[in-house]
Amino acid sequence: MSSAEEVVRGLIDRGRSVAAAESLTGGLVCAALTSVPGASAVVRGGVVVYATELKASLAGVPPSVLDADGPVAASTAAAMAAGVRSRLGADIGLATTGVAGPDPQDGHPPGTVHVAVATADGVRVRSFTGADALPGGRDEVRAATVEAVLALLSEV
Repeated sequence: MSSAEEVVRGLIDRGRSVAAAESLTGGLVCAALTSVPGASAVVRGGVVVYATELKASLAGVPPSVLDADGPVAASTAAAMAAGVRSRLGADIGLATTGVAGPDPQDGHPPGTVHVAVATADGVRVRSFTGADALPGGRDEVRAATVEAVLALLSEV
């Protein structure tokens, strides 16, 4: 069973819904979740906020967070998850932001990734930076990011 299947089944069993705000994954999180039969019972929807300004206008990231920390930051991931949870009316909000590569972005090397999960109890963030950055090329980083946010979700 894939991690997406485990997540969807767990959400169904608990009667909880989920929404995602994705940057570097470009919709791959929602694609993974909705590939599972029965996902329509728990997936509210998602937004791809690849452009920095859309992180504010669509995902609800306060401009002050973007100004202070930039688009590739743990605080940005946390705000994206909380924002999409609220805006899409889900029990759980997911977020991915980072640098897939091959080139650095905003001073961050490829593989720098932040994922977040927001619930009514708060937000959890997991960061992959420096020596802990996700390895591989663009496709590998994006796939590992999907797995990372689903793993974090399975912990809440």
